[in-house]
Amino acid sequence: MCASTPRHENDPALLTPFSIVLVLSAAFMHASWNALLRGGADRAQTMLVINTTIGAAGVAMMAFAGLPSSASGPYVVASGLIHLVYTALLVRMYRSGDLGETYPVARGSSPALVALGGSLFAGEWMGLIGAVGIGLVCTGIFMLASARARSLRTMNLPWALATGVSIAAYTIVDGIGVRVSGNWIGFCGGVFAFFLVMPLWYLARRQHTVFAVPMAEAGKAAGGGLIALAAYGVIIWAMQANPMGAVSALRETSVVFAALLGALFLGERLTGLRIAACCIIAAGAACVGWRF
Repeated sequence: MCASTPRHENDPALLTPFSIVLVLSAAFMHASWNALLRGGADRAQTMLVINTTIGAAGVAMMAFAGLPSSASGPYVVASGLIHLVYTALLVRMYRSGDLGETYPVARGSSPALVALGGSLFAGEWMGLIGAVGIGLVCTGIFMLASARARSLRTMNLPWALATGVSIAAYTIVDGIGVRVSGNWIGFCGGVFAFFLVMPLWYLARRQHTVFAVPMAEAGKAAGGGLIALAAYGVIIWAMQANPMGAVSALRETSVVFAALLGALFLGERLTGLRIAACCIIAAGAACVGWRF
């Protein structure tokens, strides 16, 4: 894979103030829809409604902005397929893991992988501060893993780490793909349209009972889908002209929002160790996104 050099390559501060505000907003939105998924009565049904909402919006975006360019076609397909794996892993991860313990591991493990992928495939090399950031992220993950060592290591940690790998994979693919697309809205629409595979798969298997979602749950899940759509649309927009590692790292400050939302709305215990670990991961993510 190859891509054009980001236009901010020589800037020490990789994101403009406007971009920083938008990406931080996306971080909060991302934590919010994950909280909706974790708190859903049936997570498979909740994810079904979220995927249907995102997929339908993706089709509408392509109708409005046009189809993705042929140059970005392979990236659209690759990203769409990786997102399907990601959503399946997400449902499995939240089946037994708290939002406050699994979400930080999944999101916190991806910036280092994204920074590495950006260096290898897009020439976005990372300096000493970035390396320190990777160390901080890994330290925070270890702290979270040891906070509830038995349950997280044996049941939830592998799924959380696998989710983190899928996040890094689609972030790198999207970051490169949007730069060759020339049409970020159409590119987003093409990726989001793949989310319709999930409801179509259930229909093909005649599993109609999964569509019997209570109206109140469907409304919340649809709202979560719109939030997820806006959150990742902002990220794809930001990656047009900003290094992927910087955008991904700043986005992963969502781990702090997730810990707070889990405590406020899901009854999860917010221990001092969890707070410290989330802050360390967030600090490490910010370091990965800064280059000299």
